[in-house]
Amino acid sequence: MKTWVFIALLLLGAKPAMAAEEPSGCDKFKWPIERDRAALTSPDRASLSSGSEQAVMLSTAFTLTLVAPSEAKLPSPPERVPKDGTFAGFTSIKAATAGAYTISLSGGAWVDVVQGGHFIKPVAFSGATDCDGIRKTMKFELSAEPLVLQVSGAREKALSIVILPAQ
Repeated sequence: MKTWVFIALLLLGAKPAMAAEEPSGCDKFKWPIERDRAALTSPDRASLSSGSEQAVMLSTAFTLTLVAPSEAKLPSPPERVPKDGTFAGFTSIKAATAGAYTISLSGGAWVDVVQGGHFIKPVAFSGATDCDGIRKTMKFELSAEPLVLQVSGAREKALSIVILPAQ
């Protein structure tokens, strides 16, 4: 009898955790991701090392090589403290064009966009597990000034990233 009570308590305790799980599957994103996903899985992605500087926004996806957070030398402390055993990195873009953009990632990570010394908050966010090539996408309103894209809390040593005008 005690075993059944214990199992029932475990199952009841598991319900809230299951409700908090993220959506699964490519059809669970809040907006169409086909264009971003195609860019993130394209074989012609540029390869950037952490700390690299771009003259302008790239029109294609890139793979950013990440390092331990202590080695990343992020220009601004991330808004979310990275967990132990994760990776971080950044790239600077000297000339950004004002407008609405999506920033999409191949894997899970925290993203900070910094312009003019201030964190830019996303206006929308969507993510799902079990979708090959894309894990997270965010929409930002960017101004026409340099920006820093910081990634932290990644479990992989490299992430594919694409910044595209929002549709």
